[in-house]
Amino acid sequence: MAKALIGHLNSDPRSTARLSAQNHHLRRRVTELETLVVRLQQENDRLTAAQAAAILEREGDALERMLHA
Repeated sequence: MAKALIGHLNSDPRSTARLSAQNHHLRRRVTELETLVVRLQQENDRLTAAQAAAILEREGDALERMLHA
């Protein structure tokens, strides 16, 4: 019964150390994922701007051809 209570109350130092290590690992992973999200958002913004510029250039060229035709 005592062993069950120790495990249930999380007063076992081994459990505390394991949980602390897992917590550290998860916090590090969350930081990595947040960094990845920021990088992907920046890349998406860059690609969106490049696509918009390409569309505007094509439309500008088409308008100029219509005006000079």
